[in-house]
Amino acid sequence: MRKKQRKHWVKKWNFTFPSKKESWIPWILLAPSLTGVGIFILIPFADVVRRSFFNAVGSEFVGLENYRGVLENEAFRLAAGNTVRFLIVCLPLLLGSSLFFGILLLNTGRKSGILKSGFLLPMAVPAGSVVLFWQLFFDQGGILNEALQKFGVHGPDYMNTPKAFGVLVVVYIWKNLGYDMILWLSGLLGIPDSLYEAARMDGADGLKCFWHITCPLLIPTAFLTGILSLVNAFKVFREAYMIAGNYPHDSIYMLQHLFNNWFLKLDMQKMTAAAVMLAFILGLILIGSQKIEEKWRTNM
Repeated sequence: MRKKQRKHWVKKWNFTFPSKKESWIPWILLAPSLTGVGIFILIPFADVVRRSFFNAVGSEFVGLENYRGVLENEAFRLAAGNTVRFLIVCLPLLLGSSLFFGILLLNTGRKSGILKSGFLLPMAVPAGSVVLFWQLFFDQGGILNEALQKFGVHGPDYMNTPKAFGVLVVVYIWKNLGYDMILWLSGLLGIPDSLYEAARMDGADGLKCFWHITCPLLIPTAFLTGILSLVNAFKVFREAYMIAGNYPHDSIYMLQHLFNNWFLKLDMQKMTAAAVMLAFILGLILIGSQKIEEKWRTNM
């Protein structure tokens, strides 16, 4: 009976079941990548998880003692709070501004190619050169304060005050604006023009077209751009480290600074426990985002 049903559906929908040889081809092609990921990522991370339950030497099982020590650590609380605040401030600013410039570029016509290259230029500039410019720009006797002096304004020492957080936000957005803008453009170009034409014929203005056509159809792009921006936000340590060193102002002391300092001190107990907690939280965020995206797609 099952064979007859299978033949019926194969004949009706023209299904072709892959042979055993064809089913093995994808796994053979993926084998080098999977081997590299397993050797250099999964196995080391599994060892990190194991070490997080042992003492520094790795011979005595201490259970959740390392995790409790991390949560009670004042430096960890400061770094975690600054990281969360940085994400809450930067991600909406970056996503909103990159979408805004993406829509503008979409309507510029022939000049859009030159403008795209200009927005992507920060990604091609070496980090050392960029950081040197920002140091000269935001230093107490730097370019910005000299310009303010001409208007009778005495500028502060940006990197040694809470204003350092704003400097880091500006550097992050400047660095990633072009990348996110290209991602938004890929989603905008995938929306058929016929939908906008039909909406305009029905009397819809630009704002209604954006709210009822552009926004719903950009949801998959929004989730992808948001996840990549979240990942890039954890790479801002390079700029922060090169601008302010190992121990910057408290307002920009991030988790990456903390991990780097623990690594230099070989404090393996705290570092492994904190790394596992961070990976667990990021995994929950990624899985939750994927579930929300799937739910939105099914409701559309």
